[in-house]
Amino acid sequence: MTSTLGTGLLTSLTVPLDGKEFPGGLPAFLVRDDVLCWTRREAGLAGFGEIARFTATGPDRFLEADIWWRHLVLEAEVADSVELPGTGPVAFGSFAFSKTSAHESRLIVPEIVVGVRDNQAWLTQLTFDGGPLTEETALAALDRWVGGGSAGAPASEGTTPAAGSAGDASVGDVPGAAGGAVVRPLPLAAGATLHTGSLSEEAWMEAVAAGVAEIRTGALEKLVLARDVVATIPSGVHAADVLRELAARYRECWTYGVDGLVGATPEMLIQVEGRTAQARVLAGTLDRRDAHGEDGPPMDYATRVLAGSEKQRHEHEIAIQSLTKQLAPFSEAMNAHDEPFILELPNVWHLASDVKAELTEVEGHVPTCLALINALHPTAAVCGTPTLVAGELIRKLEHLDRGPYAGPVGWLDAAGNGEWGIALRGAVIESPETVRLYAGCGIVDGSQPEAELAETWAKFRPMLESLGINS
Repeated sequence: MTSTLGTGLLTSLTVPLDGKEFPGGLPAFLVRDDVLCWTRREAGLAGFGEIARFTATGPDRFLEADIWWRHLVLEAEVADSVELPGTGPVAFGSFAFSKTSAHESRLIVPEIVVGVRDNQAWLTQLTFDGGPLTEETALAALDRWVGGGSAGAPASEGTTPAAGSAGDASVGDVPGAAGGAVVRPLPLAAGATLHTGSLSEEAWMEAVAAGVAEIRTGALEKLVLARDVVATIPSGVHAADVLRELAARYRECWTYGVDGLVGATPEMLIQVEGRTAQARVLAGTLDRRDAHGEDGPPMDYATRVLAGSEKQRHEHEIAIQSLTKQLAPFSEAMNAHDEPFILELPNVWHLASDVKAELTEVEGHVPTCLALINALHPTAAVCGTPTLVAGELIRKLEHLDRGPYAGPVGWLDAAGNGEWGIALRGAVIESPETVRLYAGCGIVDGSQPEAELAETWAKFRPMLESLGINS
């Protein structure tokens, strides 16, 4: 466990951004490759700069991060005239999927946060310097990061500002000044190549077959196996471009960016607002391309093939039971859809269920986001069941350190609110020219290796499209 902090107390100021135009909403602020972001539709948070960081590995990473954050904000001096979820001190985070991973889980506290929610927008500045914070200092800091003001802070080392992100205008016009209100299709990445990662396609299908064989022994009900591919793009990988593309193409997903981890997840692990917690569980997938040539509306095909599949519904029920069982000790009331609904995305259809719970006090206080994550992760949707058996089998068959893939990603504030998705449909930018993409499939009795391989390609498609690679 390590942490970097400034000296003095954490101080924050949140002010409304009244009277400003916000064409494109929050995604218009995705103009730098080092941006921290969480956005869905036109709402969300974008962070710039860094004043504090926490990192940890191992089985206690969530609880250690929770303690660090609560201590950090306990004595913070907070001025917040907006008082919405995501105002005041905020940290963005990304956690490793596995307790055995060498990948460092992290919380990052930015210098500047822009928020948009319910047609309201705000700006938060955070510091340890002890100097006075005013609306003018906050706007000036935002201008340094995204508006090309006279103080013109450069991008962090190792990152490249998105084209057109500096010098276009002052923050008096943001986010229109950011140049991100209109998203245009990216040109095909010149000279891009795609390579298999830890396992070849044939070896991965053999792993799926081995997983099915283990399931048939009765050792476990479900296993989730992931694979990776590596894209090399000589013209460069620009996180800001990728994030804007994902936000525009996959509006029903949560687009995330934290320290080189980028993606657009359709699955909400846990969202906390006050004492209310919500989750969106997905399990069961159908490639939309499979509907080509079929009679009738595509949604009718999805209903018949996906919702009518015993295999898919069984996989979905396992995922629902996994989440609700782990959430129950923290809840005084809980409800979920009696029947899953079909979530329609540009690349696939999913069987989906929303779960809502009213949190109860545990040991005298309402559980925090990270305490809930510690109890919930990993769910059957990304690991399998029983969890310990599935986790051991994943390590045996995948030959892959997932790193942050399928781990929690999101944000939390000092009031206990937060949104944490599962880092799916994503990738890790490993160098200025290379990016590693991840995808996984739920394996149950009856799974076919060839079909599961095809499903991974359907799940790679959001990232491949956003990188400008034909799939």
